[in-house]
Amino acid sequence: MEIKVYQYLLTEIKVRIRSAQVRAALSANAEMIMLYWDIGKLVNQQQIEQGWGATVTSRLANDIKNELPEVKGFSERNLKFMVQFYKGYDFDDVIGKQAVSQLQESNGEQPVSQIPWGHNILLMQKIKEKDVRLWYVEQTILNGWSRDILGLMIKNNLHLRQGETINNFSKTLSVPESDLVRETLKDPYIFDFITLAQPFTERELETELVRHVEKFLLELGAGFAFVGRQYHLTVSDQDFYLDLLFYHLKMRCFIVIDLKKGDFKPEYAGKMNFYCSAVDDLIKYESDKPTIGLILCQTKDKVMAEYALRDMNKPIGISEFELTRSLPKDLRSSLPTIEEIENELKSREG
Repeated sequence: MEIKVYQYLLTEIKVRIRSAQVRAALSANAEMIMLYWDIGKLVNQQQIEQGWGATVTSRLANDIKNELPEVKGFSERNLKFMVQFYKGYDFDDVIGKQAVSQLQESNGEQPVSQIPWGHNILLMQKIKEKDVRLWYVEQTILNGWSRDILGLMIKNNLHLRQGETINNFSKTLSVPESDLVRETLKDPYIFDFITLAQPFTERELETELVRHVEKFLLELGAGFAFVGRQYHLTVSDQDFYLDLLFYHLKMRCFIVIDLKKGDFKPEYAGKMNFYCSAVDDLIKYESDKPTIGLILCQTKDKVMAEYALRDMNKPIGISEFELTRSLPKDLRSSLPTIEEIENELKSREG
């Protein structure tokens, strides 16, 4: 049994099991979420009509607890969130209707009813703009994010990074395919789940990403399946090794990722063009879409990157990556040694 193939299979199964578990929870919460929205609407209307202040939620919470002791979820804090939830998603206004119609599923449910209440609270607390909140709602439904993962995506400003890759997709792919690929890739990629001491090599970065492959797949986005690292190809009796090779389940194509430390250089594009051609000829199935190349570097000059891709005939994207937890070069020298700590403790005791 080939280890790479088995590891790929195991990772895929785990990802799908977890995604299915989250999706089941999302569906079960739909009725409760819309009940909360309806209660929020009712309380808000009475506050306006009767001139009641925010203290009415405290009285309601106590009375509900006394008269319906078996019912949970109607604390003063939660009732206030219900009012905020109604105000945040007023489906009667024009903008609300437009945004909802774009995201609404065929079953007619509002998209916000398809994510757990805790997710909705997090979105209300972290994001003010309705259209941005609804974007994260859509992504949560699509990817089956847990609350912690949603919080991480908000923290990393995913909505500002999606579709920002410099690319030549419009010239090398058909319109539906180019739009899908562009929206699938992002810029920059945040690899804050690994810690590397400076200076590090490209191979060390590659090793760390594979060691944390599940978190790496999460940052890449839904649909990426890991195929292999240093994937071997033979072209004209010469050996070539792809840094990282993935297959995208939705786009139905291979994706070659080339990791580059430092600035982007024009020659990287030619090398990636060669890799994509080799994958298309040697391992792509007839039913697969064209192989896509993604060059990840630490920095890039936008104009230079666009020039480098202009005459390439393979679909290639160029994005930056960030290691927000990279250790500074002189970290080791700046930290006290064990001997220094022991001497400091002894001096204090003296």
